[in-house]
Amino acid sequence: MANDSGLGVVEVKSFATRNFRLESGEVLPELKLTYETYGSLAPGGRNAILVTHGYTSSQHAAGLDANGEPGWWDGLIGPAKAIDTDKYFVVSSNMIGSSFGSTAPASINPETGKPYGPDFPDYSLVDIVTAQRVLLDALGVKHLVAVAGLSFGGYQAFQWGVTFPDAMRGFVPVVTAPNATDGARMVTDLQARFADAPGWNGGHHYGNAEMLGFMTELRVATLKRYGIEAELAPRFPDLAKREAAINQLAEPWARTFDPNSMIVLARARSHYNAEKDFAKIRAKVLYVLSRTDKLFPPSIAPDVMAKLKAAGVDATYFEIDSDKGHLASGGDWQKWDRVLRDFLKGLE
Repeated sequence: MANDSGLGVVEVKSFATRNFRLESGEVLPELKLTYETYGSLAPGGRNAILVTHGYTSSQHAAGLDANGEPGWWDGLIGPAKAIDTDKYFVVSSNMIGSSFGSTAPASINPETGKPYGPDFPDYSLVDIVTAQRVLLDALGVKHLVAVAGLSFGGYQAFQWGVTFPDAMRGFVPVVTAPNATDGARMVTDLQARFADAPGWNGGHHYGNAEMLGFMTELRVATLKRYGIEAELAPRFPDLAKREAAINQLAEPWARTFDPNSMIVLARARSHYNAEKDFAKIRAKVLYVLSRTDKLFPPSIAPDVMAKLKAAGVDATYFEIDSDKGHLASGGDWQKWDRVLRDFLKGLE
């Protein structure tokens, strides 16, 4: 079964390593990362692009999943696409703490035989990208053409740029920022919100079906904040049908995503500040925002670009002229396809 990119149904893969040391000094007895790959690694291992996903998204970036759903950047990744899989070996990695098969709060703690839950160890964006580096090493990747990611994945792109400055020729942070000054407040807000949820049980909610309705409502609100109504309006002009479609999108996520993952990822975000290390960046940067994004509005771009330039970084800014808010990079991929193509070509 093939979609218009020609990738067809893609396989979800898994990588595991033992005794992964976190920045905090704690050790994960087992680190597991799920991932997808598109294209083939060239001899020498230097044609790879790493793509990184958003806060509550997954590693499914392109092609079709087992349910026939296209990936979040399917319009950009594939044969003859901007991220051309006839040329590049694309790795889309899930991250520590996410709810799509990687080591996370829902994973079994080998010391207790029960899910980690709220006892999952504290970790950082540095840990997230270091784990990805271990995965890439295992796959035989010697050097990256680029790292590209949206939202929380854009945090990862910036973090790659300062943690492993010589590992890639360029990076593309999209609908994102180089720091997260509100990170600690986000953790507190989430903890307070979940405390009142039926079945939460202090975070030890596993096996309790009462959380499903709460998580569905939470996802609907999040999708609306991201701009899903504008994206669906052409297909569902009737408001009631559009609301039903949003609920239909929200329910599978609510069944899958662990609220503890939302908390630990927010906590990792609270440690994040790549901006202070801009002077370490060696790669070229394409920074992309969306005109209507309320989470990362274009008003932040001048300050970010000024600080990149002051640090001597070769950086370019592009704004997607889209009504689709935070979802613009996938929903209106055509509007920045050429810019991404040209940037990658310039790295060759």
